Amino acid sequence: MSPDPGPPAPPYADVPGLRVALDGPVLRLTLDREERRNAVNDVMVDAMVAAIAASNTDERVRVIALDAAGPNFCAGSDLVANTTRSGPRPRVGSTQRRLPHKANRLIAVMTETQVPIVAVVRGWATGLGFHLALAADFCVAATDARFWEPFLARGFTPDSGATWLLPRLIGLARSRRLLMLGEEITGATAAEWEIIHAAHPPDELDRAAEKLVDRLANAPTVALGLTKWLLHTSAGLDLDRQLHNEAMALELAFRSEDFKEGLAAFREKREARFQGR
Repeated sequence: MSPDPGPPAPPYADVPGLRVALDGPVLRLTLDREERRNAVNDVMVDAMVAAIAASNTDERVRVIALDAAGPNFCAGSDLVANTTRSGPRPRVGSTQRRLPHKANRLIAVMTETQVPIVAVVRGWATGLGFHLALAADFCVAATDARFWEPFLARGFTPDSGATWLLPRLIGLARSRRLLMLGEEITGATAAEWEIIHAAHPPDELDRAAEKLVDRLANAPTVALGLTKWLLHTSAGLDLDRQLHNEAMALELAFRSEDFKEGLAAFREKREARFQGR
């Protein structure tokens, strides 16, 4: 009997405003609406959610790279496209019904997937654009990039995980400065505050990002994904439960081919060559 080949590998397709491509072990998602500073609409959100969710069961994908075309990363959610629709006026409560299936779902799937995500930011990252950078496992930005939470300046409240992501990373005092006072910070300051992984001069950003993506693409994929899961769940659990989860993750990692390769490399005093299995 031949072995079960598993589920078929999913196809990845572009949609207007988003380029999706599998590049070896790297799933590349590129925001591509320069005329709108890469503001994200519902079509783009749905496509990103679908691609990231599919990567969970696609054995080919070992890392996701999220970047953007043009001088800006993302101007947030496209409020004009998402609120000016033809047809009857939506019922009261349409926003709270809609968000769990759109921007909020995108942030959740980014944090829940065990595939590591690298965001590459230049220019403006505002609102949802800022939160895409925060929800990624690693964000590298140009030193002169601009991060901004525009909500209070527009008269409404934060969304898409801002009030959960920021305090976990930088505490309440700095979160209030960003969310309640609307302070803008540069990529250099974001790195200093440890909101993002690192900041680089603009002409060095792409090279630094690819080096990080390549490192993750060649890491022990099973152990990497389980470690991401452990970090994500730890804040909501007591120590006993988290120790239980660590033991379960360790059991799974022990069964991986990469674990065997890591041991062999240690014995033979050489660099490990992980295959992501």
